[in-house]
Amino acid sequence: SWLDINVLADENIRQGIKDFSDWPTIPQMYVKGEFVGGCDIITDMMLSGELDKLLETNNIKFDKDAADKVREANS
Repeated sequence: SWLDINVLADENIRQGIKDFSDWPTIPQMYVKGEFVGGCDIITDMMLSGELDKLLETNNIKFDKDAADKVREANS
């Protein structure tokens, strides 16, 4: 399942997540509590298919057809 947290609504949460991950930017993606990366890293992983593998390995459902269409549109 997915959980979306609006860190922009609270400065303490926003700074806390940056401190927790030791990553200076948001958005950030976590899988099973582990920091995966920020927007640039996740975009690269998505386009390479690496994100699909990570989600599949962790039994996280996602729309593979939509992911394929995004990759096709960016090729």
